Amino acid sequence: MLKADEVRAWRYPLDADWVVLAGKTDEDNEALSLRVARANDYWFHVHGVPGSHVVLQGPEGVEPDKSLLKLAASVAAYHSKARAAGIVPVSCTRAQNVSKPRGAKVGTVQIRKETTLKVRPALPPSSSPSD
Repeated sequence: MLKADEVRAWRYPLDADWVVLAGKTDEDNEALSLRVARANDYWFHVHGVPGSHVVLQGPEGVEPDKSLLKLAASVAAYHSKARAAGIVPVSCTRAQNVSKPRGAKVGTVQIRKETTLKVRPALPPSSSPSD
């Protein structure tokens, strides 16, 4: 099991101290979702398609606007098997609503209280990922 500081993730810095993190492997996805993400961070994953778990982190106590949520959802769509698709449904919830079912394989999680954002797969404008 990876420790929080061992997680490999693509990192997309955004404006105003926001960052989008996308896991690279099943192990990274699980660690990102369950150990790196803070309770009030937003968590994203494409509906029914293999792909990265994505976390939107920002300043404590500051809520992201709808455009930031959609941008993070677009990154989740980009880092999934739906990358070449048109508009993709992406699950969005708080990280506190993400848990691992008992006995589930690595990288498998269950979520509660989700909303669905419909976005096109994309990376943030003028942003190159860093490891």
